Amino acid sequence: MDMAVPVKMIPQTDPGASYRAARDHIDAAMLRVLESGWYILGEEGRKFEAEYGAWLGAETVGCGNGTDALVLALRGLGIGAGDAVATVSHTAVATVAAIEMADALPVLVDIDPDFYTMSPADFAAVLEKRPPGVPPIRAVIAVHIYGQAAGMEEILAIAKRHDVAVIEDCAQAHGATYRGRRVGTLADAATFSFYPTKNLGAFGDGGAVATRDAAMAAKMRALRQYGWERRYVSDWAGINSRLDEVQAAVLRVKLPGLDAGNARRREIAAAYDAALAGTAITPPARRGGCEHVFHQYVIRVERRDEVQKCLAAQGVGTGIHYPVPVHRQPAYADRLPMGPAACRETEAAAGVILSLPMYPELGDAELERVCAALRTL
Repeated sequence: MDMAVPVKMIPQTDPGASYRAARDHIDAAMLRVLESGWYILGEEGRKFEAEYGAWLGAETVGCGNGTDALVLALRGLGIGAGDAVATVSHTAVATVAAIEMADALPVLVDIDPDFYTMSPADFAAVLEKRPPGVPPIRAVIAVHIYGQAAGMEEILAIAKRHDVAVIEDCAQAHGATYRGRRVGTLADAATFSFYPTKNLGAFGDGGAVATRDAAMAAKMRALRQYGWERRYVSDWAGINSRLDEVQAAVLRVKLPGLDAGNARRREIAAAYDAALAGTAITPPARRGGCEHVFHQYVIRVERRDEVQKCLAAQGVGTGIHYPVPVHRQPAYADRLPMGPAACRETEAAAGVILSLPMYPELGDAELERVCAALRTL
C-alpha cells in the first residue's frame, strides 16, 4: 500500500538557521569567550557596543534584554512613579510591562490600520485631554512594528509641543530607516532586543539602549549595574541587566551580515507581494520614504483560521503577532487608561493578521513552495 509522504513544514521563523549559516565563526567566537575566563562586561561587550554604535550612529549600551532596555531608557530620562507613558496596545507585552517596571503608568494609544504603528491623531488627543486620574504623560514609546518605522515626524512634533520625551522601541526594526535615517537615531533614546528571532538575534537574551546624548548614555551604563559609577558604590538606584560576553561575541559575528539579511528579507517580501497579487488578501503596506526590514511579513485576511489551516496543509507555517491586544490580556484588562479611540483599530487588527515565513536563510525552493501555496488561496 502506498503511504503518503508527510509534507515537511516550513517554519514561520527558524533562529537555528542563523547558527547553521555561520556555525564555524560562531563556535570560534563562543570558544574565545569561554577560554578568556571573563564572562560579563568585558572586551566582547565593549567591542560590540562600539561596533553596533558605529553601525547605528548613536552611543550604545548593552543590557540583558529588550525589556530592560526600555526600563533603562525610561529611568535614564527620569521617568518613574507619578508619571504616565503613552504607547500602543498592539505590541509585544514587553513594551507595556517595561513601563510598569519603571513604576510609571501606561496609557494605551490606538494604531494606524495600514501600518499598525501608533496613530498620531490618537496620541495628540490623549495629550490634549488626559483620561481622568491619569498623571502627566511625560514620555511616549513609539514602536516600530514588524520592521517598519512609525510615523515619527508627526509623533516627534506632537511630543515637542507637549514637552514629552520620545523613546523608539526598535526591537523589530534593526536597520529600518525613516526618511534616510536609521531608526534608533530619531528620538531621545531607542531600545533594541537581540532575542533569537530578531533581525539581529543572539542565542539567548540580550538587548541594548542607544542615545546620542553622552550624559544619558553614561547614566544608563551605570543604571544597568546597580547604579555604579565607582565599583561597589551606587550613585543611582540601578538594576542588574548586563549583556553577557557570549551573547556579545555572537552578535559581533552576526552584525556584519545584518544589512544583507535585511535585503534578503525584502526579496522574500517582494516574492510574497507578487504571489498575493489578485487575491483577496491584503499584503503589508509600506510607508513612503522608509525602508522596511520585514521582521515579519504580516498579511490581513478576514478568513484567517481557514487560510492558516490551508497553508499548514501545504507545509507552510504561520504565526499571529499578536492575537490578543495588551489591553485585553488578563493581567492588564480593565485597568489601563486608553486614548479616545479606545484601541478600536487595534482590536480589529488582532482578528485578521497573519505572519508568513520570514527569515534570511529561507531558501529559494522553500520560498517558491510558500508562494505556490499563497497562489491557491
